[in-house]
Order: sequence, then structure tokens, then C-alpha cells
Amino acid sequence: MELSHVTLEIFSKLEQKWLYQCEGKKTRVLSIDGGGTTGIVAGAALVHLEDQIRAKSGDSNSRIIDFFDIIAGTGIGALFAAMLSADDGNGRPLFTARDAVKLVAKNQSELFKQKTTGFFRRRKRFSGKSIEKVLKEALKRDDGKVLTLKNTCKPLLVPCFDLNSCAPFVFSRADASESPSYDFELWKVCRATAATPSLFKPFSLTSVDGKTSCLAVDGGLVMNNPASATVTHVLHNKRDFPSVNGVEDLIVLSLGNGPLSNPSQLKLRRNGDCSTSSLMSIVLDGVSETVDQILGNAFSWNRTDYVRIQANGYATEEVGPNMEQVMKERGVESLPFGGKRLLTESNGQRIESFVQRLVASGKGSLPPSPCKETTAVNLFPNGR
Repeated sequence: MELSHVTLEIFSKLEQKWLYQCEGKKTRVLSIDGGGTTGIVAGAALVHLEDQIRAKSGDSNSRIIDFFDIIAGTGIGALFAAMLSADDGNGRPLFTARDAVKLVAKNQSELFKQKTTGFFRRRKRFSGKSIEKVLKEALKRDDGKVLTLKNTCKPLLVPCFDLNSCAPFVFSRADASESPSYDFELWKVCRATAATPSLFKPFSLTSVDGKTSCLAVDGGLVMNNPASATVTHVLHNKRDFPSVNGVEDLIVLSLGNGPLSNPSQLKLRRNGDCSTSSLMSIVLDGVSETVDQILGNAFSWNRTDYVRIQANGYATEEVGPNMEQVMKERGVESLPFGGKRLLTESNGQRIESFVQRLVASGKGSLPPSPCKETTAVNLFPNGR
């Protein structure tokens, strides 16, 4: 029995070495969807991902960010991305995946604290002050330093929609490293991307030097699934990713947060129109599914380079699945030219196979950002 175990371990190491020799070093992308308030699907995937990284690498101190070269997130996905990449001052992330998920679960009622507004107090919104208090506390170091986009272990990408310019605005560490005019406090970045119009008021924020302003609403309106924006960013960011020439140089793990719209739960008004909340769910789901289809086509020649984890058929709110159910559910894959197919592998097994490749190719070699302090040049009157 012991001999069999040793033989298995030897062949496992040979397999890892063979995989590394065959495919070389690819740039690893982690993308986390917005949608919902619990983040149960992405949270389950992140915890399982980090547990598997530690198990397969044999290093109990390994973190997700060690094996990815860039991380992106929208909405609650951005909060996870920020916590997993925020630098504690020693080049290590502030949170483990499990601690990040616990913090979100523990502060659920404060992050999304309901209040009533309007003349008859019938309109329900979430409290801006309440979510801001939690974000400020979470995204600062023990010494009290408030972290900004530059203070991350690896490149970070977070989208929102700017009402000042009526265009998407993408917060990135690459831009923040080039100029303080594009460096924003991390808690404000997370607050901006989560400002869903029907639930929060638009959020106004400025860069650390006060030269760039943004009136933000939810990034999910345009990039609820930020995977394609992240792939495009990597392809064009030659400073951080000089060896990437095409999608064949990438492997992508995209984490969904479960569908928000369910045909049986869509709310219609008396005149047959969709309610505002139903329309928001349809928009967020539509954006995520469209991006999944696009990337499925882009990686159709090597389908193992793009893995999408999604809890199909479940909602993300409190009535949804628990973390164990999410990992046991069979995976679904987008097919070229439309449609999906149900896989034999579970979501958990798909993550395990993905981690095998990550560990085989070794930890990420991308150096920390140089954090250059350059003088900002404003091309437009509003700093954009």
C-alpha cells in the first residue's frame, strides 16, 4: 500500500513536469463576476481553489494570488478580488480566501443594510454609510494605512460606469502605477463598482491627487463578467505582460455568481412591463452570459485554457445553494456558435483540474508594480 502511494506521488510529479515542458509558462487570469449580495458561488469557488492550491503545492502558506498574474472583479466580485490582492505591507495579501468569504458573510447585514426612502417611505435602498464603514475597515492595514490601487500584490482590474462621461471606467493598477491621477483608494473602488442604481445612489470619488473624478454606478451594467475586459487588458499591457501575444498565451478561470433572473420569478407590472429589479437581473445575467459565449469562442481551439464556474439554475440570495452544493453541481460549458452543454465533471472537479495546471507551471513570476510617481497629464477638462 505504501509502495503504491509512493509510485502515485512519483508519477504525479512527472506529470506536472511534463505539463510544464509542453505548454510553457502561460499568463494566468482570474475573473470574478458581480451579481447578488452574498457572493456564495464565487466564495465557494475561491475557498475550494485556495484549498486545492495548498494541497497540490504542498505549501500551507500558498495563496490564490501566488498562482495568478492578474485578478479582476465586479460588484461583490471586486470586493473579493481586492481583499485577495491587497498588500499587507510585506508583499503578502491581507486575506486568505476563507477569511475573505467569512468577512463578507459576517458583515452581510451591514454591507447591504436596507433603508426606506421617499415621501411614503416605500422605496427600499441600501445604506451607503453602512457599506462604506465595512469597506474602509476591511481594506486598510493593521498600521492604519488606507490602501490604494497601487498597494496590491498583483495587477487588479475593477470596472464601473461613469455618469460624468457616460462611459465605462476601469480602475487598474497599471494606470495607478503610471500616475496618481488614476490611483484611487481601494475601498472607494469597491464602493463604486457596487453602486447598483436601483439599490444605491451613484457614488462620487476622486483620485488620490484629486485630478480625476468619477460619478460611478454599478460596473455590472456593462461588465458584470469582467473576464473579456481583463483578457483585452493583458493583451495590450506590454509593460506588465510582455510575453503575451494572443489568447494562446493565456489560461483563464472565470467565476460566476449564479443567475439572478429566473423565468418563474420575474416580476411583471399590471400592464405587463418588467419591474425595475427584474430588468436589472436580466441585464446583469445577459452581460455575463454574452462574455462567456465570446470567450468560449475565443478559446474554442483549446477549451482547457478557459474554465467557467457557474451555479446554473440557482439564485444567489439567501434561498440559494450552500458552498458544498455549488462545488458538487455539474459544470456547464458554452459551445461555439451558441448553446451550452452539461459536463460530467462537477464544478469542484473542474477547479481541481485547473489547479493541477497552475501548480505544474509554478508560482507567478510577475514582479510587483514599480509604483512610479509621475506627473499626470490631463487630456480632457474633467481629468478623464
